[in-house]
Amino acid sequence: MLEIRTKLKARREARGAEAKDRLELPFDSRQKSRLRTRLQSGEEAALMLPRGEILRGGDLVLASDGRVVEVVAARERVLHIECASPMELARCAYHLGNRHVPVEVGEGFLRLAEDHVLEKMLRGLGATVSRVAAPFEPEAGAYHAGATGGHHHPDGHPARIHDHFRGNGRDDHEH
Repeated sequence: MLEIRTKLKARREARGAEAKDRLELPFDSRQKSRLRTRLQSGEEAALMLPRGEILRGGDLVLASDGRVVEVVAARERVLHIECASPMELARCAYHLGNRHVPVEVGEGFLRLAEDHVLEKMLRGLGATVSRVAAPFEPEAGAYHAGATGGHHHPDGHPARIHDHFRGNGRDDHEH
């Protein structure tokens, strides 16, 4: 079985590297350090990365046979949140961050894994909530190694949302 133990430091755009295969995974699987999976070619692979390493769509990993493999963020069921104003969207982001929920921050929207309790809360805050199938790329969080996992807002500043990506996306510390 092919082993993948190394995430290349620079993304494809920066390196000019050409991927020889693809590994499409949902977010839950991209945050695991140990995983048995299949490449797009159908070849079985064992993902064995250092603990805490999170894969993002566009990342490159190195297989044991020297092949470069591109990571693809799979489409998955998520809640797409929009609000009438930036203030309302910020309020929703605040309440989600307070619950340590992995959140993707986009231009004028938030996305998170489907959760009927959070959906009800967001609707109660005045948000428009849609269920969509899309790649899910939540922010890396202020406590993740490297702080941003390579994600930046369009203005170039690192994005920071308080989440931890352990297990179900919630941590176990006391407030």
